[in-house]
Amino acid sequence: MSFTARERWIMLVASAWLVTGLQLDAYAHATTPELETFWTPWHAVLYSGIAASGLTLVWLLRSRLPTIPTYRTLIALPNALRVPLLGMAFLLVGGGVDTLWHNIFGIEQGLEIFVSPSHEFIILGMVLVAAGPAMMTALRPGDRLTIADGTVVTISALLTALPLHIYSLHANVLGEFFFGEGDDPVRIYSTDAQVMHGFLFTTVLLLLPIILIGRRWRLPIGVPAVLVAVPALAMHLMFLEGDPWWASLTVALAALGIELVARVVTPLLPPATTWAVLGLAAPPVLWGTLLLVADIEEGVGWNVHIVTGLLTYTALTGIGTVLVARNLRPPARVPAEPPAEVVPAP
Repeated sequence: MSFTARERWIMLVASAWLVTGLQLDAYAHATTPELETFWTPWHAVLYSGIAASGLTLVWLLRSRLPTIPTYRTLIALPNALRVPLLGMAFLLVGGGVDTLWHNIFGIEQGLEIFVSPSHEFIILGMVLVAAGPAMMTALRPGDRLTIADGTVVTISALLTALPLHIYSLHANVLGEFFFGEGDDPVRIYSTDAQVMHGFLFTTVLLLLPIILIGRRWRLPIGVPAVLVAVPALAMHLMFLEGDPWWASLTVALAALGIELVARVVTPLLPPATTWAVLGLAAPPVLWGTLLLVADIEEGVGWNVHIVTGLLTYTALTGIGTVLVARNLRPPARVPAEPPAEVVPAP
């Protein structure tokens, strides 16, 4: 089963509508603490995006399912449709529960926003729907992306990753740059410890889209840098309004520099080790550059033990993410054995 360029682009637009609603709603909650109503323009964009994505999926399924679909025909669909369909189910359940939840328990505030069950369903559904255009493109033969297909895949990957960045604000360094209180020794249970773990989680979240695209295609020039720079800049726009831009721009420019160096160095490496080396080296270089610029701009409160240990942790997290994401494969289908021949009794 294949999809036309028109179908992939329409699905991409519907996904962008959906994720834009989340971004607007996140920005409204971040900048308007007294927001106490469900009936906001931002929710209107979000829920109309759910409707647009659902109608797009119905349109895509119309010519690919019989008049009366069955469980067997649904299971026979490619993952490019089954995954967004599962996501739409999560969105519908989460959206319905969210309205009821707000009416009974009120509007979530602070950390409650990120652990509310209805919100978890909405974010999970959004991620699965937004992955659809990239998965549709993956059904096309070949390991090289055209400019048009590369654009679809890159935007789809960004739309998949951005909700995760937003929803992990409590454990994501892109939403709140923090470089240590300066305590000596650093307390175990502290903001310092929380943010250190945020560096590890953000490393995984930034690497995964790059690795997964690289599993299927040869990475087009500029795509890895875009997949790091856009989340960094988008998170600043949503949550760091009024703060100086140097930290987010440092992450974006460091990602570009890492890609430029990687494009020169990786052809010199044995092919089997290329991704492992990138996973090991890219995270500490990215965060090390940020910490260096931070020390120049405002100072870094962490001592040498914390800084070197943190960069070592990010290197190990990076190579671990590469090894898992590059090598995890679905189990091979074992062909069914033919029925044993029945030998009639003499």
